[in-house]
Amino acid sequence: MNIELRGIAAAQGWPAPGCRCASCGRLRSAGVRHAPFSAVVDGVALEDLPRTDVPGGYEVIAPGGGRALVAAGPGTRPEPPAGAEYEAVLLDLAGSPEHLGYLRRVGAVTPATRVEAVHVDHRLPSPSELERRTAFWNRSEHGPFRTLLLGGGRSGKSAEAELRLAACPDVLYIATGPVRDDDPGWAERVAAHRLRRPAWWRTVETTDLAEALASATGPVLVDGIGTWLAAAMAETEAWEEPSRVRPLVDGLVAAWRGTAARVVAVSDEVGLSLVPTTPSGRAFRDALGLVNQRLAAESEEAALVVAGRVTELG
Repeated sequence: MNIELRGIAAAQGWPAPGCRCASCGRLRSAGVRHAPFSAVVDGVALEDLPRTDVPGGYEVIAPGGGRALVAAGPGTRPEPPAGAEYEAVLLDLAGSPEHLGYLRRVGAVTPATRVEAVHVDHRLPSPSELERRTAFWNRSEHGPFRTLLLGGGRSGKSAEAELRLAACPDVLYIATGPVRDDDPGWAERVAAHRLRRPAWWRTVETTDLAEALASATGPVLVDGIGTWLAAAMAETEAWEEPSRVRPLVDGLVAAWRGTAARVVAVSDEVGLSLVPTTPSGRAFRDALGLVNQRLAAESEEAALVVAGRVTELG
């Protein structure tokens, strides 16, 4: 199936006429405009192909017999019939990248399926951001491949981790923090994270992170290293003697190095804030800084997230 995309944007184009958002302003100032979505398939305009409506979109049959699934517009998630398998899918990846994960999960999208983002608009900050995200979404779900994401509190690091794995058909989410029923604020944060994740992701709550990494094979999200270290320091009574936690840290680094999974782990960057006023606080900061260094050294990718923006670390 030969697909020529002549436009990828939402109905008003990108930038949208009269829109003053930063995304549209950035493109406008650069003299760039993306035309509304249109495509030619095997030499025939998309709208002229045989079409079958499905919830959230439609299927088309190309002149050569290939089958494609197309999202109806921004915010739509086309639902394939049972057993359907497509040569191409044209989806609203700007708004619903997790729908690609769902289509892979049900077998509608295979490794041979062409995947294209359409109905693109100012929900994305820039075309380069779409390109960056698409690279993650088209990456193999198989490992080994390790990514360490660093950031301060409320930096957006967890959302970035979830975004990187959104298009995977099956993800193991490892929550390393304890369940805190007596803290309503913490419970609210946990609930918000769960709502943000696709419903089919599996969740495991454990502090035995080394064992989890050793046994995992597919996509894994670890959130996060800081809470794991706090539990490890408590287990080894290392708050007053930090060297006691070293064997558990060594075990984690070995498991990280040896895992067969595609892992994205979130960790706190604690070296940019004020020096803690307590010995235990300084011990934790120093230990986590060293853990981050060691994991980053064994990672194919590392990045720093600040105010929701991502800087890749070479």
